[in-house]
Amino acid sequence: MMFPGFTDQDFDVFAIPGLEPRMEALRARIRPKLEAIGEATVPLLEQTIGEPFYVHVAKHARRTVNPPDETWVAWSTNKRGYKAYPHFQVGLRQAHAFIMLAMIEECKSKSAFARSLLEQLDEVWPTVPDGFVISEDHTRPETTAKYELGRDGIRRVLERLEKVKKAEFLCGVLLDRHDPVVQDGQAFLRSVQRTFQQLMPLYRLAETAGH
Repeated sequence: MMFPGFTDQDFDVFAIPGLEPRMEALRARIRPKLEAIGEATVPLLEQTIGEPFYVHVAKHARRTVNPPDETWVAWSTNKRGYKAYPHFQVGLRQAHAFIMLAMIEECKSKSAFARSLLEQLDEVWPTVPDGFVISEDHTRPETTAKYELGRDGIRRVLERLEKVKKAEFLCGVLLDRHDPVVQDGQAFLRSVQRTFQQLMPLYRLAETAGH
């Protein structure tokens, strides 16, 4: 399917009470759209990085009681999964869509990435736009804008990422659910591609750190 954009009804799925009713709505309404974004974005990633990329749509399979507050599609160079690797992701919460590069708790190379970025902070960090946001926990909606963090702030984030097993690092953009870009399929895909291109210096550093 062509990605048609997200509607108010898509975001309102996260207000549905109960695990099964919300999961049913996620599967019916949002998952096909995430799959469409996934397939549409693979060529850009493969051309830029020069490796095959695989699409992984979140299944939330381990949930037994609490309904998910967010859902996403992820891209990684591993066919079987993405959590153990640096990966790109696009997803929704009730208030916004997000477009991110992510290294979550399971990522094997996050300590090496943190060390590399700390060593090359002056060269690499300025390539990230000031309006991009950083999250230290993918399960929570709170983020901090790059310009608010400042140099001391990003050093603290990276030092924690290097040393703390549970630490995470996500960087990218949030788009309010009412942003016209979110509702326009082609405009949203262009925003995804532009954001991923801007995150490439960080992704390449993460990839190199993993080898």
